[in-house]
Amino acid sequence: MPRLSEVIAALDALWPPERAEGWDAVGTVCGDPDQDVTRVLIAVDPVQDVVDEAVKLGADLLVTHHPLYLRGTTTVAAATFKGRAVHTLIKNDIALHVAHTNADRADPGVSDALAGALDLRVVRPLVPDPTDPDGRRGLGRVCELDHPLTVRELAVRAAERLPATAQGIRVAGDPEALVRTVAVSGGSGDSLLDDVRAAGVDAFLTADLRHHPASEFIADRAHSPLALLDAAHWATEWPWCELAAAQLDEISDRHGWGLRVHVSKTVTDPWTAHAASPTDTSGAPN
Repeated sequence: MPRLSEVIAALDALWPPERAEGWDAVGTVCGDPDQDVTRVLIAVDPVQDVVDEAVKLGADLLVTHHPLYLRGTTTVAAATFKGRAVHTLIKNDIALHVAHTNADRADPGVSDALAGALDLRVVRPLVPDPTDPDGRRGLGRVCELDHPLTVRELAVRAAERLPATAQGIRVAGDPEALVRTVAVSGGSGDSLLDDVRAAGVDAFLTADLRHHPASEFIADRAHSPLALLDAAHWATEWPWCELAAAQLDEISDRHGWGLRVHVSKTVTDPWTAHAASPTDTSGAPN
């Protein structure tokens, strides 16, 4: 069986930490480099429910997409929810490793997994990584559909193919417009709206679209008559967990490690319920 340091070296080859954004916090949060690893759990969020799942599973390593400590901290006291997670991990000899924007930019990466879940054919990165001579790495993906769908039909496909959340899929734009090309970006995507406009696609599917950027983007229909599809952040990134598990399984088989790799099914989207508005949205209340 491999040591943690060997598994981390393999993960860093998949998602080199130097390719993460400068503000990001990726890499190993806790864990003894010399400890043996036999079982791995992969998840989006390093929250207590997922940590408890790793304990119950008997995992030696938890790999998450989101960092536990994205910003600096002065304490890991168990009185804080993040400190409690660290204490639980260390007490149970479970290492924590994070691959965030370095996994976003990878080939294949988070947006490739999202495109695959939606049965979209990836054409190129939305924002290419200038350090990649092959032009395959970068943020987001520009994709094609095998046959055109309306915006409404694409939203239904996304709702059916992505993990179920209270939010579902929100749409901005003409629901009956035809979509032949679509940009996707797992996680928060409204910082990429200018790149989406420049890509000339028919729709953009991402998460965490805020009111003002979305409103201004849709209002400028002379330059961007395309639709926005807004899914839950967690749901757009969860498909990466299955991709990462498959990649680690392949590495384990190649090295004869015999790792048992699991994907967390725990729903860590923070929104737990949704009350639909009345179907008549023709005007504001009197």
